Amino acid sequence: MSSRRLDGDGWDGNGWYGGAARYPSPHCDARPDGVVPELLLIHNVSLPAGHFGGPHVSDLFTGRVDYNADPSFSALRGLKVSAHFFVRRDGRVIQYVAAGDRAWHAGVSAWRGRERCNDFSIGIELEGSDTVAFEPPQYAALAALTAALQRRYPLTEVCGHEHVAPGRKTDPGPCFDWKLYKETLEKRGPDGAELVPAYRQLRFPSRL
Repeated sequence: MSSRRLDGDGWDGNGWYGGAARYPSPHCDARPDGVVPELLLIHNVSLPAGHFGGPHVSDLFTGRVDYNADPSFSALRGLKVSAHFFVRRDGRVIQYVAAGDRAWHAGVSAWRGRERCNDFSIGIELEGSDTVAFEPPQYAALAALTAALQRRYPLTEVCGHEHVAPGRKTDPGPCFDWKLYKETLEKRGPDGAELVPAYRQLRFPSRL
């Protein structure tokens, strides 16, 4: 994919990010006409639950799950889900869906009275769980990705899956440090440069 032409912010014309490995998923479609991503939605995922480093998350998001690889995978049969991005424990970033398209990550959801969050959000999955602390390289990569997305899309808010599907979802969970994420983003600015006002306008969940 090195031949893709990228703009000055690292994006190609279709919404693929040059800072991520590209692994296209069939589990996506077009956003509704006139709808652009305004919400950044943070998740966590691990397969099998609590196990990190394997291929199974990417297999799930691209429809290639080996259901015999683990007994728990039988529950995944027929499941068609994806995310735009996946941040590994070591900070490596994988992209499955062009950011301008709709990934299938939020499910039944609502934010500020607006339903179907997949329509207007970008989903980022962090390799992790509700019970294990996330790694420093993940916060650094998440901040860099967030800054890049802000330069490309009119994002106004960031929240967790738990906020748009309360009672149904709990991720990114109590081990995700929202304050550290916010501080890392604010300190880095665009490409590590001095902050500009737009970077202070991304609204984070209350009570950080």
